[in-house]
Amino acid sequence: MSTPKKDIEPEADLVDEDDEATLPEPDEAEPAKVLLEQEAGSLAAGRDAVVAAIKHAPSRPGVYRMIDSRGDVLYVGKAKNIRKRIAAYARPTGLDTRIERMIAATRNLEFVVTRTETEALLLEANLIKRLRPRFNVTLRDDKSFPYILITSDHWAPQLLKHRGARSRPGQYYGPFASVWAVNRTVNVLQRAFLLRSCSDPFFESRTRPCLLYQIKRCSGPCTKEIDYPDYAALVREANAFLSGRSKSVKDQLAAAMEKASTALDFERAAIYRDRLSALSAIQSQQGINPRTVEEADVFAVHQQGGFSCVEVFFFRTGQNWGNRAYFPKADKSLGASEVLSAFLAQFYDDKPAPRVILISHAIDDRALLAEALSTRSGRKVEISLPQRGEKKDLMAHALANAREALGRKLAETSSQQKLLQQLAETFGLPRPPRRIEVYDNSHIQGTNAVGAMIVAGAEGFRKKDYRKFNIRSAELTPGDDFAMMREVLERRFKRLMNEAPRDLVPAPEGEGSDRDALSGEASAIAAPQPPDLPVAGGGDGAELEEQEESPWPDLVLIDGGQGQLNAAREVLEKLGAAVPLVAIAKGPDRDAGRETFFLPGRDSFKLPPRDPVLYFVERLRDEAHRFAVGSHRTRRTKDLRDAGLQEISGIGPTRKRALLHHFGTLKAIERASVPDLMQVEGISAETARRIYEFFHDGAA
Repeated sequence: MSTPKKDIEPEADLVDEDDEATLPEPDEAEPAKVLLEQEAGSLAAGRDAVVAAIKHAPSRPGVYRMIDSRGDVLYVGKAKNIRKRIAAYARPTGLDTRIERMIAATRNLEFVVTRTETEALLLEANLIKRLRPRFNVTLRDDKSFPYILITSDHWAPQLLKHRGARSRPGQYYGPFASVWAVNRTVNVLQRAFLLRSCSDPFFESRTRPCLLYQIKRCSGPCTKEIDYPDYAALVREANAFLSGRSKSVKDQLAAAMEKASTALDFERAAIYRDRLSALSAIQSQQGINPRTVEEADVFAVHQQGGFSCVEVFFFRTGQNWGNRAYFPKADKSLGASEVLSAFLAQFYDDKPAPRVILISHAIDDRALLAEALSTRSGRKVEISLPQRGEKKDLMAHALANAREALGRKLAETSSQQKLLQQLAETFGLPRPPRRIEVYDNSHIQGTNAVGAMIVAGAEGFRKKDYRKFNIRSAELTPGDDFAMMREVLERRFKRLMNEAPRDLVPAPEGEGSDRDALSGEASAIAAPQPPDLPVAGGGDGAELEEQEESPWPDLVLIDGGQGQLNAAREVLEKLGAAVPLVAIAKGPDRDAGRETFFLPGRDSFKLPPRDPVLYFVERLRDEAHRFAVGSHRTRRTKDLRDAGLQEISGIGPTRKRALLHHFGTLKAIERASVPDLMQVEGISAETARRIYEFFHDGAA
């Protein structure tokens, strides 16, 4: 009989939340006994659900999902034989604590049958990334990687950086670890191969070469400074270099330089010399450039203080294309091999795998994962554990980077916890907040009004939780910030109460029962609060205990003064959603460091200019403002595209055509300065100023 999967993250509580709410209150004299009875009852109910599911489980490869009483997916696992795997969970003894915790929360199981175990592995990785079950190892940072693209849908192919779906025809090269690495490489490739980087509309509108041609970053195909055969040759050389044939390309350039020099054509020889120098620079600037590793990804795992760090290095065409550190969510009882096995499957769920994958620890599913990645990519993919030579040196370097990255992460997390503790003391919170929501509005005289919410926690800003709200109310007076805040909060908390309702729980004795959470009194309807995140007393003092994340905020910050606070409080009281509220009013002349804080039931106050809490709150407020203004500008630009440039006073169809013909795109017009705009025929200094102010006027 097969054993259960190990990549499971335990919950802090052994009792399912819904069951916990209906259990009798423990007797004060025997709390431990009653708690054990509750745990045993919940575990028995979970085991009964597993036993019932065994009768319907197929004896075929596939994926199973364990689901709690609220319908949330707890765990996703794959199996060669689903029935045998499920039966292993029904054993009365022999299961470790973390698996018992998962079973205790389980109330239902679902199955998906696949043709092979390889398909099951791929489906499992996809479901884990999409559903993020709390008992799985999950990859928290899954944003797409940047690539270099050489297009093929134009007679003069374009060299550019690309991120996202590969919908445009062309050759893609990567991944690169960061946009910075792509920009650096693109800049050098422009000097080496002189391919254009401008957009097609800009290309078509040119009547003379642009600045890039003058500084020898482009060969000028837009104005026929180079003919088609010669430009096509440059494209072939660039594709060959990025495909790994760098030595061949450099040899050809060296031969051409020698030939031009022999013919006394020193100007052309200098061009080849500069291109060779650029190619040498792109290889020398990559740090480690292995001689025997042409294409590989290197994964090194380091564990410390209950955290895991996976450092990933990318090597393509014999060049180091950067590295990135990941901190997957995993139970601290899991070993490095188990974390790495779960991490790899999710990492390559939406990314092409290289020919070679080097790993720091042996994993159980290595052959199966290699087969799955080979099937998906259509070529053989090898997963190996280097033992000697240059590959072993690369792994040692990656492990060193993993240790340093995890050390920095632990130090930052510990500092953040201390800061959150000070924030709780300043605002009278019962414990350090785990989820802080900050709200702001942005508009220009009431037009294109947008509300924005950002989220922060112990690990910093949580950008995947950011939300924007297009103000919809037709009855709203343009520019009414109070009404905008009411609409945003009403929409946010109505949805939150529908999706994640909080049970009515009596307030603990001595903490009060008033609904004003920030006047030193606890909420009467607040959800049960888990204990504070403890800081370990070990070596680095930064080990944090993972707790189940609640979608409800522990603190809501409003950008505004007493009026915004009153508006927010009215909405939350009407909805019955008691959450701590703080409003932040900017200082005189909008000076940072002189903010005034407004709290329900307390007098307004200011913090000392050098207070760390003040600086922290300012960062939160500024991030909310940045996100709100960016969302507003995006909406305004979209409306502008729909309405046309005629929305600007003094711009009609003729001037609109002249602007687009001169600049090529609306984005180029938005970036243009007043002197640049005045160069367009028919655009006076006053009109140029109006255009510039339309695009650059600060949003409210």
